[in-house]
Amino acid sequence: MYRHSVRKAALAGAAGALIAGVLAGTPASATEGYFQHGFSAIQKAEGGAGVANPEDAMTLATNPAGLVDVGNGVEAGLSLFSPHRKYSVSAGPGFVAPGDTGGGGVTSNWNDFAMPNIAYSHQLSDHSAWGFAMYGNGGMNTNYPNVANGVCAFFGGGSGVYCGGKAGVNLMQMFITGGYAWRSGNLSIGVAPSLAIQMFDAKGLAFFTPLSSAPGSMTSGKVDTSVGGGVRVGAIWSVSPTFRLGLSGATPTWMSKFGKYKGLFADGGGFDIPANITAGGAWDASPAVTLMLDYKHIFYSDVNSVGDSSSIPKPFGSNGGPGFGWHDVDVIAFGANWRVNPVWTLRAGYAHNTNPIGAADVTLNILAPGVVSDHITGGVSARVNDSSTIDLSGTYVPTNSVSGPEVTPFGPTGRTITLSMYQYDITVEWRYKL
Repeated sequence: MYRHSVRKAALAGAAGALIAGVLAGTPASATEGYFQHGFSAIQKAEGGAGVANPEDAMTLATNPAGLVDVGNGVEAGLSLFSPHRKYSVSAGPGFVAPGDTGGGGVTSNWNDFAMPNIAYSHQLSDHSAWGFAMYGNGGMNTNYPNVANGVCAFFGGGSGVYCGGKAGVNLMQMFITGGYAWRSGNLSIGVAPSLAIQMFDAKGLAFFTPLSSAPGSMTSGKVDTSVGGGVRVGAIWSVSPTFRLGLSGATPTWMSKFGKYKGLFADGGGFDIPANITAGGAWDASPAVTLMLDYKHIFYSDVNSVGDSSSIPKPFGSNGGPGFGWHDVDVIAFGANWRVNPVWTLRAGYAHNTNPIGAADVTLNILAPGVVSDHITGGVSARVNDSSTIDLSGTYVPTNSVSGPEVTPFGPTGRTITLSMYQYDITVEWRYKL
């Protein structure tokens, strides 16, 4: 009895600490645009694939229908995420700070982040289950130093990327999700309504304030908060004992507006989280090996502040005003796991996504250079005892770049801007079977 009480207290304490960590915000995660490619160590190790192959309670974030297959348990994880962002500018007169004379460009600092997650699942019967999860969906961060910029003298002085000193943005998104799943025969169906919290701040954009519908609410550097909600639904069909198909879709997450940034984001500070849909299959190639293939589509272009072209001839913050020009993103993800023995499971994956940023919008996307396209992943799970399992994953995202013309409100300058990024991610997770 005493040991059981101590164990419950320890679990509650760990959960409380992780909840506090998640509520503190989830920093930069610029992978599939600004969505994570996975939300647990297992999902990340398998390239983000698995909509038809639920393996842990974080299936709530990808396909809630999987809750009926993961048993009773709690899990907690921590990701150490390191994105490296940079831009460079070709020689010649222009506006954006060129950085060092050797052509090395300007590098965003603040590259290391910790991102927690927690999830719980409970089987109500052989045919139904519910669960709860808290996790970071994504975000975007840049933090450029106050570099020298000679052209600022022509605009009243100053320095920095855009003549406003240190420049950058910090977008954080956190989801609190509860879900229910039900199975009838070979078909499982799940639903997971979510509460979302966003935090955002921007700095160093003073040059653009004369072009804003609300100049005092564009680049204050102050943190603003937005809340809202949406819902994810999903289904898994067991076509045969060894082959499954999965389908999952999330509505837009309709968010309150960022009032402190109504002069930056289109529609007076609107910044909904875009809808997305995923379809895929899972095949048990042998009793020990499962192969997964998923396709995902993220509807970035449906959110005006994200998808509208940065060159729309309207004031920033106005209805239908300029955005970041992001296109929709398509993702193909492949994952595999090999259950070597009752203790060890090996995992691997690869994902490729289209780039949301086109050449015409690189000037403003110095702030949000979500240009990476490939994820190479792997991991291992070790069963410690009958109740506990440790999962570990690693992700390498190679450098990808996008180049385009430098464009100011007065027209192109003739220079070329190149955005580039590469990333690392290490995630460790503890799963406890109840």
